[in-house]
Amino acid sequence: MKENPELRSRIMRAVKGKDTAPEKMVRSMAHRMGLRFRLHRLDLPGKPDLVFPRLRKVIFVNGCFWHGHKCKRGDRKPKANAQYWQSKIDRNVKRDAAHLTALKELGWRAAVVWECELKDPARVKKRLQGFLR
Repeated sequence: MKENPELRSRIMRAVKGKDTAPEKMVRSMAHRMGLRFRLHRLDLPGKPDLVFPRLRKVIFVNGCFWHGHKCKRGDRKPKANAQYWQSKIDRNVKRDAAHLTALKELGWRAAVVWECELKDPARVKKRLQGFLR
């Protein structure tokens, strides 16, 4: 199949980077636990989804497909333009690892909540409570 840059551009514009349903779910959980946070701080590597400045902790809420998670949803392979998409996902994985390393070097602790984990909200809430102590 011939690559169509215009189609790829339209697809990428449709993908939300902020305020996704999984992100809103985690924000709601944290808020109900009585925690207050900042969103998408530009001065931190990776612009974390939730930032807890007083605790020096951040949370990333990642989509399984886009960030190469090793789960059923993350292991799906696109049929159209597969080489492009696999390359993009590989770059995302490397970039995510670099952001986590940079945050650690700056004295921040980070947690990643995967989209697939939100199928069990009670488990995610328990994990967040442990992380944000």
